[in-house]
Amino acid sequence: MISREQNELMTRIGAGTPAGKLLRRYWQPVALVDEMKGERPVKAVRLFGENLVLYRTATSYSLIQRHCPHRGADLAYGRIEPDGLRCSFHGWKFDGAGKCVETPAEPEGSRLCEHIKTVSYPVVEKSGILFAWLGESNGKEQAPAFPHFDCFVAPDAYTFAFKGYWDCNWLQALEVGIDPAHASWLHKYFEDEDTAGSYGKQFRGVPADSDLPISKVLREYDRPEIRVERTDYGMRLQTLRRISDAQTHVRVTNILFPQAFVIPMNAEMTITQFHVPVDDTGCYWYSIFTSFGAPVDKETMRNQRLKTYPAPDYKPIFSRSNSWGFNAEEQRSQTFTGMGFDINIHDQFACESQGVIADRTKENLGSSDKGIVLYRRLLMDAIRKNEAGEQPPVVDAMGPPTIDGIGPSTKIDEYWKSADEKRRKQSQWAA
Repeated sequence: MISREQNELMTRIGAGTPAGKLLRRYWQPVALVDEMKGERPVKAVRLFGENLVLYRTATSYSLIQRHCPHRGADLAYGRIEPDGLRCSFHGWKFDGAGKCVETPAEPEGSRLCEHIKTVSYPVVEKSGILFAWLGESNGKEQAPAFPHFDCFVAPDAYTFAFKGYWDCNWLQALEVGIDPAHASWLHKYFEDEDTAGSYGKQFRGVPADSDLPISKVLREYDRPEIRVERTDYGMRLQTLRRISDAQTHVRVTNILFPQAFVIPMNAEMTITQFHVPVDDTGCYWYSIFTSFGAPVDKETMRNQRLKTYPAPDYKPIFSRSNSWGFNAEEQRSQTFTGMGFDINIHDQFACESQGVIADRTKENLGSSDKGIVLYRRLLMDAIRKNEAGEQPPVVDAMGPPTIDGIGPSTKIDEYWKSADEKRRKQSQWAA
């Protein structure tokens, strides 16, 4: 049972909070690269309860405090210049490191700008996402290196990035990915589509080494065996659905500490998803789709997702305000939820309907929640160590193996490992 104090400790991420201080020591997604491709590459950003402005100069991206340190004018409306951002109020100009380099309204020869510096954070581009490091810039700590996960190693043509907003705390959003049992219920479809048209759709294709629709597997084999183990990057989950004495469906997913998971999209593509706090009661998920087979059809993937999470804010068309698109007739005849065919909306409902911050003191967990239990232990342990001045977990691993396939029941461990090896050897980039 989670106490109220533990729940507060895990969920609150504002300035100075234990969880906030821990998560800030890792690279965090701040925007899609696509969001910065317009004629005016300046964007207001709220991250970890902090109001910031992201902008692109001729050579790099920068992330600084949103309000000018002169008299608080909004820099999101500033003038973008080749080498910095200029405040529209008095013309003060800031470089990418947050240093004031010009104060044109001051008297000639003034050295005031030499003493002015605003909050700034380093930004890097990875796989279609801009990541920022919000750790303490005190000279004692540096941003960690990016791990060698598949989503960061694959060439640009083989990845596609997207995001969406959920009106709830980051932790309950993340925990939906540590719950493999829910797929047989929340994402249940009563009829199987033609799998030939499943590109870009999760739970509409076929597992590796099978022609059995994954929607049929999830629907008919709904009491999976779940295995959980700690790893050097976080944890691994194996979800086993026994099809027959001879065959078992295995789904291998992973938690990348502190707040991402990597799951199979289909036989050749994976999804690495980060859950990033906007503040205590809202978050964005950022997904990197990584293909081991053909290059990603980015236009198709983007257009599919914009239908329910439209730009420029990527906020969903369904929410609490319209009951997540619930349709009673659809629930009776087509889907288990009655909330359409986009599984992101299903997950959004499951997370948002718990409240903006779930009250975990009222939970009654079952054996299918063993992944959630282990993750919470890892998180609490890391928070305590960080508060004690110890090094939090360093995540630097290859891969990790992420498989959805059907193999021999008696050799299922050997099967998923060999399936991962085979897929990598056949890949243009992963071998």
